[in-house]
Amino acid sequence: MESITELFRIGIGPSSSHTMGPRRAAELFRAQNPDAPAYQVSLYGSLAATGRGHLTDAAIRSAFGAEPLEVLWKPEKELPMHPNGMRFKALSASGRTLANWEVYSVGGGALRDAGSLPIPAQVYTLSSMREILSSCNQSGQALWEYVEQCEGPQIWEHLGLVWQVMRAAIQRGMRAEGVLPGGLGLARRSWSFYRKASLSGPLLQRAGLISAYALAVSEENACGGEIVTAPTCGSCGIVPSVLKYLQDILSCSDDAVLRAIATAGLIGNLAKHNASISGAEVGCQGEVGVACAMAAGAATQLLGGTSRQIEYAAEMALEHNLGLTCDPVAGLVQIPCIERNAFAAAQAIASADYALFTDGGHRISYDEVVSVMRETGHALPSLYRETSTGGLAAAFRRRKK
Repeated sequence: MESITELFRIGIGPSSSHTMGPRRAAELFRAQNPDAPAYQVSLYGSLAATGRGHLTDAAIRSAFGAEPLEVLWKPEKELPMHPNGMRFKALSASGRTLANWEVYSVGGGALRDAGSLPIPAQVYTLSSMREILSSCNQSGQALWEYVEQCEGPQIWEHLGLVWQVMRAAIQRGMRAEGVLPGGLGLARRSWSFYRKASLSGPLLQRAGLISAYALAVSEENACGGEIVTAPTCGSCGIVPSVLKYLQDILSCSDDAVLRAIATAGLIGNLAKHNASISGAEVGCQGEVGVACAMAAGAATQLLGGTSRQIEYAAEMALEHNLGLTCDPVAGLVQIPCIERNAFAAAQAIASADYALFTDGGHRISYDEVVSVMRETGHALPSLYRETSTGGLAAAFRRRKK
């Protein structure tokens, strides 16, 4: 498996697969063909179906600056390697193709093509939770220590920056008010949740604060703010909200939080390597579901759980998000995405609580749930995989007629 630095990317929302990935692809193609008189990009499948709402064209245009660029939308066609396909062309003054590149945005801001892109270094020799738990059981290591062993001590500098950006997004989101861009008329709610939670008793305060933090990051993402993919932009509020809440109530050190982020990264990396974190490929279970598992594992660790309990919490969190569809209204990362972050953050804490009441023993493993998530995602019709052609998106369109 590759480094968790490939999972935790710092960038601008609202979508890692539809905004961050395409922008990076455009930057690479322009750098390779800097003197072309004009450019063209064709967007296919999910990228074309929800690209306008996800600001895909704006992200790509930002990379080309003032250079002439034609954007073609082809939602009815998918390229062979992934639903998020792009085809870039550099054109002569007469319209002749000088260079072309077929590339895919495969989730979390990562890109893949037929072979010209460098393959990220594989820093983990073990690629299943079963193997990792067995190794840690023999060595006595915690899961975060296994991450450090594979990544090297330099991983802490990256995770320190990750935590800094996560906290900054929470703070900005809680201070901001007003309506989110995109035309749905959706108002920011984080500041209101935080204010009401601060005035509530302990029974309501936990739910209110976790929701406020998750909404803050998700609303920042929807406005094109700087966030961390954890593992994607659409699910970016779940891990930070859980970590912020637990750090405050447990008085955890930043070092303890960074170790929890490392464990969360390992959990997410296993899902990314053995299944997918792309909503266009496996639905929202690969985004919100995996983020919930990551946050549940991190929470269990901060609450003093064993490695087995951490694995159990992650398994439960993902298991109970199986089949979650990706059907964003109007192609925006707002409905149901923002609320889902708040609910999944609460579910992650509940999964950690449940696991801690047990000895960590259970029948279905995290590896098995990841496998089932992949199978379930591939069985979902395309209208439930980030195309906005079915589900809630279709219901919203019918209501407006």
